[in-house]
Amino acid sequence: MEHSLLVWLLPTLALVAGVAIGFLVARLLPNAAPNRTQRQLDDIQERFDNYQNEVVTHFNSTATLVKKLTQSYQEVQDHLAEGANRLALDELTRQRLLAALHSESVQAPRERLTPPRDQEPPRDYAPKTPNAPGMLDEHYGLKK
Repeated sequence: MEHSLLVWLLPTLALVAGVAIGFLVARLLPNAAPNRTQRQLDDIQERFDNYQNEVVTHFNSTATLVKKLTQSYQEVQDHLAEGANRLALDELTRQRLLAALHSESVQAPRERLTPPRDQEPPRDYAPKTPNAPGMLDEHYGLKK
């Protein structure tokens, strides 16, 4: 009987000891895997925030540059108009220069191109004359 008690007691004690050791290890090291995942998540979030800031900065810089470009264009227009007024020899030349300058700055919207109505689509076969044999005819291409 001692022998059968020993057979049951040793595995039971080993099981209890294993559960206790596993419980202690789980309590002492709970942050090993979740901590790594949390760090990865924080890293991805930080990279995403940096990317968003870069996008905002890029578009703000682009808007500033376009505004400067518009101002420069306006300054060039003003300079050309002043030069036309100051340097034109007669009133007719001055009026033509100013009209050409202002007609370029205010352009009418372009008309949309439309294909001709009487043009037929391209064919994927060669056209034939009414009495000539077609390409599927057994005598097509043979000399008589």
